[in-house]
Amino acid sequence: MQTQIVRLFSTLVLAAGLGACATAPAPAPLTETLARAPQLSTFNRLVAEAGMADELRAAGPLTVFAPSDEAFKAVPAKTLEALVADKAQLKSVLSYHVVAGKLSAAEVRNSNQKTLQGGTIALARAGDFVTVEEAMVQQADITATNGVAHVLDRVLMPPKK
Repeated sequence: MQTQIVRLFSTLVLAAGLGACATAPAPAPLTETLARAPQLSTFNRLVAEAGMADELRAAGPLTVFAPSDEAFKAVPAKTLEALVADKAQLKSVLSYHVVAGKLSAAEVRNSNQKTLQGGTIALARAGDFVTVEEAMVQQADITATNGVAHVLDRVLMPPKK
């Protein structure tokens, strides 16, 4: 009886371990990691259209503040259409959401960070809440092999020069 219990326990432990391995995605660069997030389908499509996939696949490290699909729905349709039609402007807006270095939510300090677009964004943290400009981080610390991403509730628009 005791031997059967030990076998049963061993089988359960082994099955649990294999199940955990099967469900945990393999580490991947930001491009592939973000592609796994269903709430970022618009961001991922626009990254591809802007020709930025290779930048988000590069060595890094990078921190991406990726607007959710809901955030893109709040952008006026004409504005989004104009961005898609102007690849340079689209790349400018998307690269405004990326900073050099790997910055977890816990590491965010009230500061300004230079974006890959060349502008500056204000970061702030109060307890567990992290903001980027006026946007709130909805999901933090999506880790990738070349950085980290945070999901935002708004699309950031760089100031006009």
